[in-house]
Amino acid sequence: MFQYSSSTMTQDGTSLSPEQALQHARLTFQNNQVYSIKQRITEVKRVIEYIRINRESITDELTQATGKTRTDALVSEILGVLDNLHWNCANAKRILTEKKVHTPITLLGKSSRIRHEPFGVILLIAPWNYPLHISLTFAIGAFLAGNCAIIKPSEHTPMPGLLERIFASAPLLASCIQVIYGDGKTAQQLIDAKPDKIFFTGSTVTGKKILRQASEHLIPVDVELGGKDPMIVFEDVNIQRTVAGALWGAMTNAGQSCTSVELLYLQRSIFNPFITQFKQAMEELVINTGDQGNADVGAITTNFQAEIIQEHLEDAKRKGANLFSVGQAISATSRLIPPTLITDVSEDMLIVQEETFGPVVCAIPFDSEDEIIRLVNQSPYGLSASVWSKDLKRAQRVSHALQTGAVSINNVMLTEGNPALPFGGVKESGFGRGKGEEGLLAFTRSKAIIIDKQSSKKEPNWYPYTIKKYQLFSELIDTLFNNDWLKYIKLALVGGKLDKTSQQARGD
Repeated sequence: MFQYSSSTMTQDGTSLSPEQALQHARLTFQNNQVYSIKQRITEVKRVIEYIRINRESITDELTQATGKTRTDALVSEILGVLDNLHWNCANAKRILTEKKVHTPITLLGKSSRIRHEPFGVILLIAPWNYPLHISLTFAIGAFLAGNCAIIKPSEHTPMPGLLERIFASAPLLASCIQVIYGDGKTAQQLIDAKPDKIFFTGSTVTGKKILRQASEHLIPVDVELGGKDPMIVFEDVNIQRTVAGALWGAMTNAGQSCTSVELLYLQRSIFNPFITQFKQAMEELVINTGDQGNADVGAITTNFQAEIIQEHLEDAKRKGANLFSVGQAISATSRLIPPTLITDVSEDMLIVQEETFGPVVCAIPFDSEDEIIRLVNQSPYGLSASVWSKDLKRAQRVSHALQTGAVSINNVMLTEGNPALPFGGVKESGFGRGKGEEGLLAFTRSKAIIIDKQSSKKEPNWYPYTIKKYQLFSELIDTLFNNDWLKYIKLALVGGKLDKTSQQARGD
């Protein structure tokens, strides 16, 4: 078993503590500000090529560490990473380059710009469910924006050496990103070392602890936390296709995704036929781990998560729910939990109230559009959702009313498939956005710049204040915010008087 130590290694083999790692990153950040976005993009392209060529061996390590099926690892981790990095390379320069913006007529003669500057050192506390995808997407986004980054992988899926081998394909990038292994105590030490910003992906409980600790140092934090994602199905759908989407959305990665379908809301008129077809589709699932690409549902990654899932199932059964499962766990250590559909649920069940994070989905009937919006919005979570209907106007209307960070219409977990779209939640699902333009800018501070010419003229709003200037400013307000068609002629006249008055001494 991998032994954790609260240290990392520099390129020359020196071992560093969390505090030393932050110091090393700060020095590296200062030294590497000379590199352009173009040079950083070239480094990322080297990483893309390395992952593409070595995808089979990387997939081997992912499946061994997580228990994912091979296809889950290849599609959700490898393909997901490459797609995001490719988009970032194509768009980073446009997004991050200093931009000229509008300057109002009251500031005539000046120019305004927005500059996006790196924070410095970014701390990434990564989860165990997508250990490669999230680590790489965030760390390389931070690098492209000009930062240095420290990744603290989950102690449950550390995959020691994998990230370092990937980064080694790009020397400049490797110098800017460190990996430090350890558990929650290591994360606490890293936070106390005062990075410039923290990105955390994980449970709501842990996210709140990180926010409390970071607040003591006034460190900004973006958090992507838990979800209890609903899939809303209206009666006019193609049931066969929608069943296929629901099954994949609930069971992909053995349900270990923050955006997995956990609550399947079905309009009452199609509830029974939908459930019948869903059960039939469930019975065709292949459940296995260590496969060669032909299994559908793999293992639960950690023992503690398997225990939570079992607790939720037992609680639901004890309170009167109807459980339909397919397959059986091979052994206590395999963590192969049978995919399970639950009906006849009630609000007091843990499986309705809390994130389950397993191959389990609850089916719940509803009657009206207003009812389903109320049911979904009463949840403390708000990461993503999906709405299914032939009536696209209704689907969009409902999607607009849902209190959630993302909505897929007539598809499931699809917003994550577009690297141009932001990702993040509301309420107890967190705040901040990853991916897309917003995600890349999240690694930067915006700096406002206004440029004026050097001259002998004083500004109208500078001292001295006089009665005459006050009257002219009042006239300026009336003219500026009036729809009179002679507005700009009057503005020129008032502006000229203000300019002339501003150059005079008090009493002139």
